[in-house]
Amino acid sequence: MERLVRLCYKQGGYQFAKKPSDIAREYGIDRIARLASNENPAPPSPAVIAAAEAALHDVNRYPDERVDLLTTALRKYYGDYPFVTGVGMDGVIETLIRTLVEPGETVAISTPTFSFYRLAALAQGGKIVTVPREKDFSVDPAALVLAAKTAKITVLCSPNNPTGNATPVDDVAEVLEGIDGILFLDNAYVEFSDFDYLPLVKKYGNLVIGRTFSKVHALAGLRIGYAFVPSWLQPFYLRAGTPFTVNSVSCAAAAAALADKERAARYIAQVKMWRKRYREEVKYPVLPSDANFVMVDVAPHAGDEMVEKLARRGVIVRSCGSFTGLPDHYIRVSVGDDWENELFKREINLL
Repeated sequence: MERLVRLCYKQGGYQFAKKPSDIAREYGIDRIARLASNENPAPPSPAVIAAAEAALHDVNRYPDERVDLLTTALRKYYGDYPFVTGVGMDGVIETLIRTLVEPGETVAISTPTFSFYRLAALAQGGKIVTVPREKDFSVDPAALVLAAKTAKITVLCSPNNPTGNATPVDDVAEVLEGIDGILFLDNAYVEFSDFDYLPLVKKYGNLVIGRTFSKVHALAGLRIGYAFVPSWLQPFYLRAGTPFTVNSVSCAAAAAALADKERAARYIAQVKMWRKRYREEVKYPVLPSDANFVMVDVAPHAGDEMVEKLARRGVIVRSCGSFTGLPDHYIRVSVGDDWENELFKREINLL
């Protein structure tokens, strides 16, 4: 019966990091530094947990299909923008592609980058065009426009996963002015940078900015994302979306997390401090980053080889070998708790 499976799913798929429990069992290590998934190492605040617990009392009912609690909190936090939501950034991406892309239409993706863009576009029957970045992983806006001129959606991640670098606002504006379709700007890590793309939202009617509560707001396990969208697109996105997608517990927790700006600011400061320390104290070249992770060039080692060596020492990092267009001598390392970062720094410097 496997013949019934669509060809695009016969192989490939998203590549997950090793589970801490698997490493602990395999190597007999009790304490694992989890630096592979760009997570916030701190749990949510007591206020966020209390909001989530309160919402549990009503989970016998379907959640609010309009997600009013969260969208009201987002408008209070950012201003009067049209918002849409999804099950993590992934859910926003899937629904946006479902809304706009007919089978056979083009989705252009600036690479190397997050692999799920490609998977979501293929699931909708889209035709993928990859647009390689420069040698320093910057984006040539003219080259991106040329390759994506007729694409229904162009995808640009900034700060980019896994390279960590952000694309200047003026370059994003150049892309917006040059393409005929939508630009999806993935801002999952933007809070850790000094870039502000929001002024572009009200200037351009072909920009969607996706964001997530998984990183700075420490809600990765609740899977909640959102996007700033043009007002003309919002009703069509809502029509295309799966009913009752964002659950009421996630919604309540996310709304409460937005109110705790001081906690977010502390984490951002920690990330910026450790990015600097990684660059200064790791013996391998650490690329500049605007995200809550760094990419490290571990040549002459391969990325998979270094991941395995560090796992044996109780440190989980991500190999970049699965990222299209990226040579296999890079690893991606999150900023975690101080002890995790110190352990990584010590162990990689021994290899």
